[in-house]
Amino acid sequence: MNEQFRCRPGVEEAVAAVVRDGFRAVILVEGVSDQIALQTLAWRQGRDLRSEGVSILAIGGAMNVGHFLRSLLHHELTVAGLCDVGEERAFGQGLERVGMGSELTRTGMESLGFFVCIVDLEDELIRAMGTAHVERVIDQQGESDSFRRFRAQPAQRTRTAEQQLRRFMGTRSGRKARYGQALVESIDLMSVPRPLDLVLRGV
Repeated sequence: MNEQFRCRPGVEEAVAAVVRDGFRAVILVEGVSDQIALQTLAWRQGRDLRSEGVSILAIGGAMNVGHFLRSLLHHELTVAGLCDVGEERAFGQGLERVGMGSELTRTGMESLGFFVCIVDLEDELIRAMGTAHVERVIDQQGESDSFRRFRAQPAQRTRTAEQQLRRFMGTRSGRKARYGQALVESIDLMSVPRPLDLVLRGV
């Protein structure tokens, strides 16, 4: 077997669990915060992904996507995915290496069920909801004082409100997952960002 395509430790175990539990389709995401946000969105849309046979799998970083793709396709599962714009190239190359396309553009990736967040999932949600709405969610989470102190830091003063909010959500372990869920719980379902909506619709 080509070393380039040998599965990394943990990949086969994760895929084996998906197969054992009877899932028919898998959405690949980079991390746990993305996984939680999509699971929450599916629930808000009235879907029971488990009963539908759909799993959302956090792959631990975009560089693992090819290994997961190869293993999942070996089991003839339907595969979709969601990534940040900074990892678009890695996802595209992963798809190409398993024979799902060549010289894939973003449109080509979307035709395969793989969608790109600009800049990332949190940024998509912040832009869709608006900064005032997001700040209300921060207040509901009891972190308004923390956010005010963060925004007053010299490094934040030249950033836009959207950039400050996105950065704040990534400054503490577990905060991205917490706000991914909280924002999705609060968003108007008519304003769901396109990549999040379409990746769920495709499975």
